Amino acid sequence: MQKIYFGIFMLFAISVYGQEVVGTPLASTTENSTFKLYPNPALDDVVYITTARNLNKEIAVYDVFGEVVLTDRIRSNALNISKLVSGVYVLQVTENNKTMTRKLVVK
Repeated sequence: MQKIYFGIFMLFAISVYGQEVVGTPLASTTENSTFKLYPNPALDDVVYITTARNLNKEIAVYDVFGEVVLTDRIRSNALNISKLVSGVYVLQVTENNKTMTRKLVVK
């Protein structure tokens, strides 16, 4: 009977340990909350990217295989995505030495 209780205890301890929450710095959380990408999913040839400062942005778009399919440097908040075919992408925005990522769906 003790072996059964010990086994249940170990299973519980392992499952709780596997769900440990890793903290993120407050600065990155605050920065990410001001980063917006819309419309998403994108139906037209342009998406809009807004940040807290709206400075010059370097954009890299990756496909599901991790290959860069589009790069651009924008001064406004409009990004032309007319070269992208329908699919799911990862959009990486670098502004003021800070990098933020979002999933982008193109229909």
